[in-house]
Amino acid sequence: MDSKFWQQRWQDGRIGFHKSDVNPQLIKYFSELAVPIGGQVLVPLCGKSVDMVWLAHAGYDVVGVELIETAVQAFFAEQKVIPTITEFTSATDKSILKRYQGQLAGQIITLWAADIFALSATDIGEINAVYDRAALIALPATMRADYSAQIVKLSNHAPQLLITLSYDQSKKDGPPFSISQQQLQQYYDADYKIIELESQSSTLNAASELAVTEHVWLLNPSFTH
Repeated sequence: MDSKFWQQRWQDGRIGFHKSDVNPQLIKYFSELAVPIGGQVLVPLCGKSVDMVWLAHAGYDVVGVELIETAVQAFFAEQKVIPTITEFTSATDKSILKRYQGQLAGQIITLWAADIFALSATDIGEINAVYDRAALIALPATMRADYSAQIVKLSNHAPQLLITLSYDQSKKDGPPFSISQQQLQQYYDADYKIIELESQSSTLNAASELAVTEHVWLLNPSFTH
């Protein structure tokens, strides 16, 4: 993970990927995951997303993972929640992991200030579903296979609601990166049945003239574990 790149983006306030409103696709399609009330949802590369607030109010515990600690701090500050902060040493690479934990709408919000590759399934506990709005598309192609494998491992093949973008990558460099259906199949086809729920025209803030399509995917485990 390029921590310096993302640290600079947050420091400069260049966080166009952060939305002040809850993603309408989350509201529309989350029920497709059939998560039991009180279940735990993993939100990778979560930033300070208000989608996590929606999940808590809907009755779910949330585990978010975010590389930039200031984003984690901003989430709790903006939600007026005072978190308990605990430090751990990663069993993976011996780095220091910080866990911020608090309650919102009666649910537990746990945000890890950490590289997602430094975490283990033991660290984050049982996951009932994954909500990936801005993680896979934030990563260059060289990292995506490792990332998808890590998500499968951390979540123990939990179902996913995944949002991607497709556009002519030669006309604009990412992030967010364009991901084709063929690429998505390379990352997840071995573990999931991939179902496209919706596709619609979209835009990128920095390139409004670019033809962009947003895709909403449901990833269901292809076999029982």
